Order: sequence, then structure tokens, then C-alpha cells
Amino acid sequence: MQETEGVALQDAMLALAMVGDLSMGQPIDQSRRTARLAQWLVQACGGDRAQADAARQVALLRWSGCTANAEGFMHLLGDDVGGRRAMLAQTLDAAGQRAMLRTTPLAQVHCEVAGDIARTLGLDTAVEQGLRHVFEQFDGQGRPAGLRHPEVPEVVYQVVLAGDLEILSRVHGLDAALEWIDGQGDRLYPAALAGELTRHARDWLEALREPEAVAPDSGPQVSLTLVGDVIDLKLPWLAGYSRQAAELARAAARLWGLAEAGVERLGRAALLHGIGRASVANRIWNLPGPLLAGDLEQVRLVPYWTQRACAQTGGLGEAGQLAAHAYERLDGSGYFRALAGDALQAEHRLLAASLAWQALRGARPWRPAFSEEQAARLLQDEAQRGRFDPLACQAVIAAARGEQRPMAARAGNGLLSERETQILRRISAGASNKEVARDLGISPSTVRTHVESLFRKLQCSTRAAATLKALTLGVI
Repeated sequence: MQETEGVALQDAMLALAMVGDLSMGQPIDQSRRTARLAQWLVQACGGDRAQADAARQVALLRWSGCTANAEGFMHLLGDDVGGRRAMLAQTLDAAGQRAMLRTTPLAQVHCEVAGDIARTLGLDTAVEQGLRHVFEQFDGQGRPAGLRHPEVPEVVYQVVLAGDLEILSRVHGLDAALEWIDGQGDRLYPAALAGELTRHARDWLEALREPEAVAPDSGPQVSLTLVGDVIDLKLPWLAGYSRQAAELARAAARLWGLAEAGVERLGRAALLHGIGRASVANRIWNLPGPLLAGDLEQVRLVPYWTQRACAQTGGLGEAGQLAAHAYERLDGSGYFRALAGDALQAEHRLLAASLAWQALRGARPWRPAFSEEQAARLLQDEAQRGRFDPLACQAVIAAARGEQRPMAARAGNGLLSERETQILRRISAGASNKEVARDLGISPSTVRTHVESLFRKLQCSTRAAATLKALTLGVI
């Protein structure tokens, strides 16, 4: 496991839950609300703690396999996000309902991937089996194996019932939801279990208005790379994109001379930056050329949804804040905040350049991958136009070529010492003397001495002027 990859199990599951919610066209708290309802249903039926925990975990990961079959749903319904939103809300038109008869292969992909995710996370066998059979039905008409009661795991009934109540009551109102659920007794799930849910439904939905108290996760650490890999499954041509970008961003950050804490943040941000991509239909991502205004607005919201999702997981908030700057550009032409210039710090600039390089080096449905030379030229051209930081591009290109000598050690013309160059890089990115001292493990007074020295050498009296002159001279 790479140094940036360890994350609390609870945070990984929450991140995957929100990727799934966005992929299914749902609010980003749908799976968490369903998880609470499923736990309460288990408890009302006399289940123990282990059964309640299994229901929660299956509910959180219920949609974790849906990025893997998004392309299939695009071909089947025309819109993988909107089509599945209508599927869950029971609002598909006649053509959509006929198309759903051909979803067995897609259900197989979903269940296999979700089950493998549970196994990779080290979850209990009951959770894995629940996810592998989450589309099976009481009457044997489910998918992909056509299991019939009592072969269907009990946790499947609990989670599906909870999900139907959460979604249908939100879309159609409680009375209509309960009427529909009642009609599915001994068809989708046991009638007796549906009756138990109905008795408590109003009180439980009211209880959902109260925020859930989540204790800090003291459990095992799992790989954050898994989250990035699941995100990338949405588009076949993105396989491995996030993990490769994370590796590149870490290497570039070290060449730049960032402190190790910044290197770690960059790696995590690169793995998570695509969470919001799940909210946009594959049809849009597969379009070559300029997007229509409405489609472009959906794309511009991708980093917003990434930030919103990460902010709701205890250990990923900081990385999510950084990831939300993935598509900002120095000239203000990026999104979603359209930040520019000094508002973008070194980590923001390195992340943007790393992702752009990785995109250029990957094949797309409408073009082949660019060669290393072509990608370097394109990235440098964009830097000259003011969209990317030239030094960030230089660090990314050097990292992609396998260089390991820090840029600080190669600072231009010997004007500044290596330590002065390190400090200037940090203060030019907005760090205070105290922050620089903490990053470099030296005292603030030593930092002040170095700052005064580099000001003298550069014949400047302000940080902004020193930054501009150092850039002009190629010192940083």
C-alpha cells in the first residue's frame, strides 16, 4: 500500500456509497439513509448487532458495482444516470421497461464487482454474499442467478425494502410508497417483512431527519486506490487513470520540493478527484468536440460534487478540498469556482497539470493517445497561453520521464542557496514563515533570516516581487 493510500474502512465505504448514489442519479445521502432504515428493520425483527452491521454495509455498497456497467446502461437506456434514476423511482416508460428485460448481463457485472469490492475491503462473508445477490427476488424472478426464497440472503430483502421506502417515499410520497411495497409482498421480498417495515415507516422516516452520530472509525485501514479504481470503471477508457495520476502527482510534487504532507494530499486528491464524474451521463463523456451548454454545465459541477462527497467523510475532507481544484486554470477559465492566479497554490497547480498530462497520454474514443513528446508540447503550449503553471508543467513532465533530482537542487544560475530556494517556493505559494518552519523542521527565526537573504539577492522587498523575479530568472 502506497503511503497516500491508507484510509479508514468507514471512509472508504462512505466514498463508494456516494459514487454509487451519483451514478444512480440519487442524492449523495441515499445509501446512508437506506443503511439506517435497514439497520432499524433488522433490529425490529430481533436481529443482532452483526446482522445490523451487515445490513448497513450492504446498503452502503449496494450501488458500488454500478460504475462497472454504466456503459452498458448507456447503450440500453440512452442515459445511464437518468435511466437508472427512473428505474429506481418506478417511472420508466414502456420502452425503458422492455429494455430492463435485457439487464441480466449488466446485473451480473454489477454483482460480481460489488462482491469483489466487499472481499477486497475484508468485509464479512454475509456482506459479500448479500452484494453478490442484491438483485435476486423472493419469487425467483430476480437477477443474475434467479434464486428463489429461501435461497436469497435475508440481508438482500432488508436492504431492498429499505431502499424502496427511502426512494419511493421521497419521489411519490409515503402513502404511494407503502401501497407499492405492499403489492410486492412475496414477490420481491417476504410479505411479513414488508408488513414490519410498513408498521414503522412513518416513525423511521421522521427519525431520518436527525443527523446520524457516527463514531470515529478505529478499524483497519484499507486502500484508497480501490475508490479511485471503482470511480474509473465508469468509462472503459479511464481504467487506471486515477491511480496513475496519483503516482505522477506524488513524483512531481517531490521534484517541486513540496513537503511530504503536501505530497500525501496530492496523491489522495488525485485518487478522489473523479467522484463527481459519476453524476454525468456516459453519453456526455463519450462526445468528441465542444459540449452543448447544458452538457457543459453538468461537467462543470463534477468538482463540486467531489468536494461535497468528501466533506461528508471524516478522513477525506482535506483531500476533497484539494481535489475540487482539479480543473481550475491559472487564467480563470477553469471550473467550478473559476479561480485564477494567486488563488491557486502549488498543490492546485500540480494536480491540474498531472491530470492534464495523464489525459493526454491516454487514448480516447475519438483520438489515440499522444506520445510523450506530443503531450509535453501540448502541455507547454497551454502553459504559454496562461492556463497552466509553467513550473508545474515542468515538474510533471520531468516526473513522467523518471527524473528524481529535485527542482530545488537544479535552481537557476546559483543565485540562491538550496534552502533559500525551498523557502521561496513555499512563500510564493502563500505559506507563512511559521508554516514554512513547520514544513522544513526549522525555526521561524531561521526562516526569516533566509527570507531576508533571498530578498537581498533578488533585490526585492516583498514576497510578490521576489516570486515574480525568481520566476523570470528561472530560479524557481
